[in-house]
Amino acid sequence: MIRIGTRASQLAQWQAYWCANQLKNAGIAVEVVLMTTSGDKWLPQNSSLPTLAGGSMGLFTKEIQVALLENRVDLAVHSLKDLPTETTPGLTLAAIPPRGVVEDAIVPGKHFAHDATSLEHLPDGTILGTSSLRRQAQLLALARQYDRKWTIRPIRGNLNTRLQKCDSGEYDVLILARAGVERLGLAHRIAGILPQEVVFPAVGQGALGLETRADDTETIAILQDLLHHPPTAREVLAERTLLQALDGGCTTPIGAYSSEKTLHARVIALDGRTWLDAEGTGDDPILLGQQVAAELKKKGAGSLIQEARTRATVP
Repeated sequence: MIRIGTRASQLAQWQAYWCANQLKNAGIAVEVVLMTTSGDKWLPQNSSLPTLAGGSMGLFTKEIQVALLENRVDLAVHSLKDLPTETTPGLTLAAIPPRGVVEDAIVPGKHFAHDATSLEHLPDGTILGTSSLRRQAQLLALARQYDRKWTIRPIRGNLNTRLQKCDSGEYDVLILARAGVERLGLAHRIAGILPQEVVFPAVGQGALGLETRADDTETIAILQDLLHHPPTAREVLAERTLLQALDGGCTTPIGAYSSEKTLHARVIALDGRTWLDAEGTGDDPILLGQQVAAELKKKGAGSLIQEARTRATVP
């Protein structure tokens, strides 16, 4: 029996039950254990994630990791973009399944009467909601580029809560991870897709991370055999190495996307006034991530990251 620990949110449950079904189809007994994390119970619905708890990436993972270490569950299914790059002693990232779509999507409210198939079509005065500093910074940069006057506001809550807020008129348009919207059967709400080279996705976006106890060799072997996807693993290892080398997290507007051997990365000023891009190619994903991070640092990424971290954590 493999006990899968997961957040109780609708999307987290989708991810956990997807993994559970893959295992069940292979004849493995599975139990899904729903848990509430700090990110779910501690943050007010209208608070911005990065300004609380120092912007910790572990807000949605810590309690599940503790449950793993205490042998209350055997497997944690994470959105990889939420999992800190620092390894928790006693735990290991045992497998990474095939990645979903990585782009962000434009999701208009039901009241919004304008063309929302592209950011360029959004008129002055549009109120955009996003939970991500990475998206916020790039939207501000694109507003300058397109000569638009948009209002960009933070939004909290699960996907259905965000959609309700948007449909009620609090926001005109939401910018959301395409993978999450589609996984919950809401693809019909998507008006447009933001190309990854225009709005860089989060590190690990669209990918799942399956975490176990490091000494649970039986579970690790099962996951490696049934769910692990080496090409995706190489991609996200390069991205996560980049993020770690830049000392990045929720308070740092860093985006990246990769193929098996190529990594593209961007660091954006929090106010969107400037951004830095770098890319590299290589066979070793760790060296590739370090190489692209070093190139960004040469261009001045360190000062942008420090500025963003300071501004995001000061009320």
